[in-house]
Amino acid sequence: MKYYSLNKQSPVVDFAQATIQGQAPDKGLYFPETIPTLPKGFIDNIHQYNKIEIGITVMLPYIGNSMPLQQLEKIIEETINFPFPLISITPSIHALELFHGPTLAFKDVGARFMSRSLGYFNRNNSKPVTVLVATSGDTGGAVANGFLGVQGVEVIILFPKNKVSKVQELQLTTQGNNITALEIEGNFDDCQAMVKDAFIDKDLQQHYTLTSANSINVARWLPQQLYYFYAYQQWQQQLPPVISVPSGNFGNICAAILAHESGLPVQHFIAACNSNKVVTDYLSNGVYQPQKAIPTFSNAMDVGNPSNFIRILEIFHQSFQTLKNKISSYSINDDTTLQTIQEVYQQHHYLLDPHAAVAFAAINQYLQQHPNLKGYIAATAHPVKFPDVVKKATQIEVPIPESIQDLFSKPQNSTVLPAHFSALKEFLLNRK
Repeated sequence: MKYYSLNKQSPVVDFAQATIQGQAPDKGLYFPETIPTLPKGFIDNIHQYNKIEIGITVMLPYIGNSMPLQQLEKIIEETINFPFPLISITPSIHALELFHGPTLAFKDVGARFMSRSLGYFNRNNSKPVTVLVATSGDTGGAVANGFLGVQGVEVIILFPKNKVSKVQELQLTTQGNNITALEIEGNFDDCQAMVKDAFIDKDLQQHYTLTSANSINVARWLPQQLYYFYAYQQWQQQLPPVISVPSGNFGNICAAILAHESGLPVQHFIAACNSNKVVTDYLSNGVYQPQKAIPTFSNAMDVGNPSNFIRILEIFHQSFQTLKNKISSYSINDDTTLQTIQEVYQQHHYLLDPHAAVAFAAINQYLQQHPNLKGYIAATAHPVKFPDVVKKATQIEVPIPESIQDLFSKPQNSTVLPAHFSALKEFLLNRK
């Protein structure tokens, strides 16, 4: 499999090169030259396969000859060694729980797959690869955990100061070792812009081998397809599901759409957005207009210019009508988010985090208009990561899972920087 830049000004590369580079030299995102078709009979017989076999079947065409099959199998086994249960909330709406990994967030899958792939690809290189990543909350924690102690890889994480939850902040700032946390005095879009500028800076290129662990990196983005196959393996309904995905940078829903293009049965997609509704507006009026991000309770989705939406457009060959036929989008504000958490907890005894609440409110609106259909939400984070919002909605304290209790006793270490690329560049060059 080869990958081309969506800006069409860079040479094609293989999976290993795309992973190491993160972003193409022309600043474009990498995209597979062809979208694989699932083997005949795979979906019909999906119940006969275990999770590792599904993972190999889905990912092997994207990896190609970049690593031996035995290595891919080992990486997948380590990536998905926790459950992905599909839980019934109402007769029509289920939750695909993606928060049973080490950092209690869906991004554990992509981060673990990428860290192990990058470690393998850089195994014989004396110069370390530096992973430079912007996070609105969960990406950073998953990346920090996934890359912690990986030989030949340094990780530098930019996150918006005072705009992530306490658990998220602890996951970013308590790792140490090869993990460095930078608090940026701005929002996620500022962090992301600084990272993008770093990749094209000639001075930094001389001193660093930079790559990204955001979903712009194919090794982070592509394995997110896997849990949608695990969900379908558990799907008991006659018709394919409607899938509602909390959408900020649009990497997760893009992976789901890619899985569908390969042959995964899906009835319809819902891009569930908070008040940052660039894509919601686009699907309404056909005008794509990036905006300044607005802070919300569902902070991982506070993105005003989603990087991965260009990949979704590529999947649909830039056809607005084809896109609109397959995807709906709803914008859910904070008041509705709180109300949804409260009502679902009171009526169905299921506790949603703010992002899952956005997805639930969105799919609920869609299913009211299509009562013959059923679907599920991607429950992307454990409610404990957003205790203040959950308590505001339900008046209950979320118990801290045993797996993260030790975070609260670890010392924090981070550096505060202004939201300017020059400050990041100075920090990076002074480290060398």
